Amino acid sequence: MYSRQTDTPLLKAMQKYVADGVMPFHTPGHKQGKGMHPVLENILGRATLALDLALMEDMDDLHEPHGCIKEAQDLTAQLYGADHSFFVVNGTTGGIYAMILAVAGPGDKIIVPRNAHRSIIGGIILSGAIPVFMQPEVDSELGLAMGVTPETVAMAVQLHPEAKGVLIINPTYYGVATDLKKIVDIVHAHSMVVMVDEAHGPHLKFGDCLPVQALDAGADMCAQSTHKIIGAMTQCSIVHCREGRIRVPHLKSMLQLVQSTSPNYIMLASLDVARMQMATQGYDLVNRAIKLAEWTRSEINKIPGLYCFGREKIGNPGVHSIDPTKVTVTVKGLGLQGAEAERILRHKYNIQVELSDMYNVLFLITLGDGELEVQTLVRALRDMAEHYSGKSDFAAMEDVYAATRYPAPPEGVLSPRDALFGNTCMVPFQQSAGFVCAEIVTFYPPGIPLLCPGERISQDIIDYCTQLQAAGLHISGPEDYTLKTIKVVD
Repeated sequence: MYSRQTDTPLLKAMQKYVADGVMPFHTPGHKQGKGMHPVLENILGRATLALDLALMEDMDDLHEPHGCIKEAQDLTAQLYGADHSFFVVNGTTGGIYAMILAVAGPGDKIIVPRNAHRSIIGGIILSGAIPVFMQPEVDSELGLAMGVTPETVAMAVQLHPEAKGVLIINPTYYGVATDLKKIVDIVHAHSMVVMVDEAHGPHLKFGDCLPVQALDAGADMCAQSTHKIIGAMTQCSIVHCREGRIRVPHLKSMLQLVQSTSPNYIMLASLDVARMQMATQGYDLVNRAIKLAEWTRSEINKIPGLYCFGREKIGNPGVHSIDPTKVTVTVKGLGLQGAEAERILRHKYNIQVELSDMYNVLFLITLGDGELEVQTLVRALRDMAEHYSGKSDFAAMEDVYAATRYPAPPEGVLSPRDALFGNTCMVPFQQSAGFVCAEIVTFYPPGIPLLCPGERISQDIIDYCTQLQAAGLHISGPEDYTLKTIKVVD
């Protein structure tokens, strides 16, 4: 289907360099494994260590590619339908930093969901931009934030026409996708850039009935975690972009700013090979994972006390489509918290979840799984449901959560950057009304920050946090996790 997609130009260049028998007087110091301590050499192997190469003519330059790296990136762009694709080896965090820095500078506004990943907040801090937060929809049954609706986005861009761009999280960690095409059309009609944190969607182009990938929805830029779902090594990601609203040379400069000048070539090669694998086998591998996940979901929903949401949620606010390879199991029907279920699965059944929250545990079904793995998982969940029901009573917590009035959004006073780098001090939380917050305060469920750096603390927010804390909800973010004190701008 794609010309030359069976090639791996970067890996081939690396292998040729090793085969040439070059005597290296360059970094890294272990010199193709010869100086590596046997403890690590015996694990990694000399053949692998020989590919741990450095920046040189044969190997091209990640920051100014013109040879094998450029060819590998061009093949990636061809496969995904991008005008340009860029390899990233410090995670999607680095890609998101670069996207934000390429669009917004000090004092510029950028519109983002309130439940933004900390990498988005980090990019905003680095850029000096001013965030305009949108509230995502919440599924109270699951205790999870869903997507932001097109209507919410439309209101945000109308209220802030001077914003430089909108950044959407799609799909969410739990596989929930919003109506991205409609959102892109709304944002572009206001002459703004659309960026997508597509960390959990590098496989979307290759499966039946999956949410639309960001580029196909018309987004200007997206960052994908190639390591999360498909076959690259951990920390390996890709930034894709379209020309037009994006100044590509500026984006390249921002990628140079946030990436190492000594990238790991084994990681880069894994991106090259992962792309080739998806071009040649992607549809078969992803569709097999989808079938395994759907069987797993069906079997889990037969287990009393467990619930695994799926397509029945489509049409609810913020839910336009679902990635079924994200298997979210709600365990509160067993009287277990997610963290308790995670510990039981790990220590009793030798199964490790991707994450846990108050109500749920999340499992990823990927191209690395087969029938053995999903059958083992279902058996473990059946046994856990039969023998490990706990005594957690969520009723009181959910009653308080449902009955308590959500406070008005806090006033943004300073940029997150100014709040973070300003003079700060700790004050009693109950006496913090009127102060400007210098940290993030988030309660789970649903994982949406109530306070972010640079926002003024109101008495309503103090009262709301106090009620949620008394009801037993989990606090994340502040230095003092008991929330007896909070960091504020002095």
